[in-house]
Amino acid sequence: MSSKEKAKMIIDKLPDYKVEKILYFLQGVEMSDEIDDDLICEKIYQDYLNDTDPEKDKIYTLEECKKEWGLASSK
Repeated sequence: MSSKEKAKMIIDKLPDYKVEKILYFLQGVEMSDEIDDDLICEKIYQDYLNDTDPEKDKIYTLEECKKEWGLASSK
């Protein structure tokens, strides 16, 4: 049985309100292939430029990041 057939069987058992949520997800997945990568990058860039966080331009060293994330090596 294919994945598509398994998914259809599961969907057939679900109440309508859950199917509606799955439909929104599927429509997003379907559209994601149509969205131009350049537009996505431009949106991310514009969001960054418009971000009002005063610390958005703060620079962190690699060692600071590793320490914060618990990746710092103990010497």
